[in-house]
Formats: sequence, structure tokens, C-alpha cells
Amino acid sequence: MGDLYALDFDGVLCDSCGESSLSAVKAAKVRWPGLFDGVDSATEDWIVDQMHIVRPIVETGYENVLLVRLLLEMRMSSIRKSSVAEGLTIDGILESWSKIKPVIMEEWGENRETLVDLFGKVRDEWMDKDLGTWIAANRFYPGVPDALQLASSSIFIVTTKQSRFADALLQKLAGVTIPHEKIYGLGTGPKVEVLKQLQKRPEHQGLKLHFVEDRLATLKNVIKEPELDGWNLYLGDWGYNTKKEREEAASISRIEILQLSDFTKKLK
Repeated sequence: MGDLYALDFDGVLCDSCGESSLSAVKAAKVRWPGLFDGVDSATEDWIVDQMHIVRPIVETGYENVLLVRLLLEMRMSSIRKSSVAEGLTIDGILESWSKIKPVIMEEWGENRETLVDLFGKVRDEWMDKDLGTWIAANRFYPGVPDALQLASSSIFIVTTKQSRFADALLQKLAGVTIPHEKIYGLGTGPKVEVLKQLQKRPEHQGLKLHFVEDRLATLKNVIKEPELDGWNLYLGDWGYNTKKEREEAASISRIEILQLSDFTKKLK
């Protein structure tokens, strides 16, 4: 008997909020250049600060771009185009993002694929021009690189981040090489489907299965799938989640609240 760990990336292994927020500002300027005419550095700094607060609601990277524009419209009524921005608060975003997102997508005439491609392109260009500053805008959580290097368990990365970015950070920032085929990134399908694939592999039969995630909604999706009852589920309390979500998770018998120090010990 051994252990298999399926690990989310952002919010479990790596704190990428600094990089994703700055990349989202860059992408928003490309997508809507006219909106950013006259926006001063203080306003941009405010947006980046707020992005750290609203980060728990982001499931896929392109949503950061939408949030940057929404925050700008909240701050500057003169450029406001969405019906939801007036009177909206940060708490309102945290509570109602799933309802807000389709409204602004429609009102702004955006589509998911275009924003995914743009966000990836902006990150690629930043990496190509100045890999050092792109890497430096990220950080691995304390103890995680050593735990990955020393792990005796089978490790898979299951993330909505594009695989090439996760791979670059693992190698350049953590000094860890995880085979490409063990990184399931954006485009490989929903996480519940990836978990199903992993548990069906003949070489994984008999292993104890663990899934570590920082988004409660994702863990609840796993619980809805009877086929995935064999997975041990963990919510990382150091990641992108709120106190309210952690309290809810604590009331769900399938989910264990995990602290960072215990997580790194488990991997070793």
C-alpha cells in the first residue's frame, strides 16, 4: 500500500496572487485600452490590493481580468458600463461572483476563450521578456519545495492553471521537476474527471488516494460524485478561501481541514 496525492497548484503549492493580479492588469490594458486612459498608479495599486482579497472566488485565471475591470468600474463611475458595479462592495463580489460573472461577460460582450488566450499570451510575453520578475512575483508556500523533493508518495498536479506556467514555476522557483504527464492543467477537463482517470489506472489500484484543494466548491463537486468516494479530501486552510468557507468545510464529514505544516509532513 502506498499513497497518491492529487494536488491543486495555486493556493496549495504556490501563492501566485501577486503575479496573476499584475498579469490581469496588463491583460485588461490590452483588452480595453481606452478604459485605462488616465488611470493613475495609485488606482492600479488599489486594484492589485483588492485582487488579493477577492482571490478566493477565482476558479480559472481569466476571471482575474474580469475582476480588474470590475474593480476599475467600481472605483471610477465615469467609465462604468456594467449594471452591477454601482454600489458593489468587495464583500458583494465575494458573496455573489457566480451571479455577477455571467452578467458582466454579456454586458461587456466577452467570451471565455478569448480571455483565456489573452491571459496566457500576456503571461508568455512577460516570461519571454523578463522571466526573473515573472518568477519573483510568485512564491511557494514555506516547506512545500522540500516536501515535493522528498515525497515518497506518487504526486500529481491537478490545476486550472495552464500547465506550462505550473511547470515553469516548479522548475525555476521550487527546483522541482514533475513529469509533464503528471501535470493536469487547463484544458485537461474538470478536476472530478481527472480524479476519475487517476483512480482507474491499473498502476494506482491499492493506493490510498488524497486530494488537496483550497476551493471548497471543488471539493463539494467531488463529494457529489459517488464514483469518487474513495478519495480522502482536504481543504488547505493556508490557501485562497474565506473563514466562512472553512467553517462550512469543518461541518462536512468528508472534508478534513489541513494546516500547511501537516500537509508538508504528509507529503514526506
